[in-house]
Amino acid sequence: MVLMTRVDCRLLHGQTAVSWTSGLGADCILIANDSVATDDLRKTTMKLAKPAGAKLVIKNIEDSITALKSGVTDKYKLFIVVESIEDAAKLALAVPAVDKVNLGLVKAKEGTRNISKSINVLPKEEALIREMADAGIEVEIRQVPNDKKINAVNAL
Repeated sequence: MVLMTRVDCRLLHGQTAVSWTSGLGADCILIANDSVATDDLRKTTMKLAKPAGAKLVIKNIEDSITALKSGVTDKYKLFIVVESIEDAAKLALAVPAVDKVNLGLVKAKEGTRNISKSINVLPKEEALIREMADAGIEVEIRQVPNDKKINAVNAL
């Protein structure tokens, strides 16, 4: 069961590993990221940040979609972490079980617009947020589980 998909440019770190995993009651974390899946140093770093008692799986985006669709993840209370809004949209639009996307940290870069204290989006990312929402996917902004949910579309 997919509990939530979080967009966080830092991927797995203290806030994600501890606050979100325990707040959601997740027993498995899926890092869905093309570059981490092929980078042994980053994989090792992610494994060190993994909370005790939770399984950690690292796959590229396409393999993540395949695994989620196949049902092999159904036995887990799954928390998915991606690095970008684009990756979240690829997963959410391809996998019906991915129905909640949390925007946690998207750094400012050239061409972005700030929509909350930790979320900066490009025009193409705004379009992806709207596309996900139009497809019935809840897209919300929260840094930690106890924060008040902000509807991402309303923040645009």
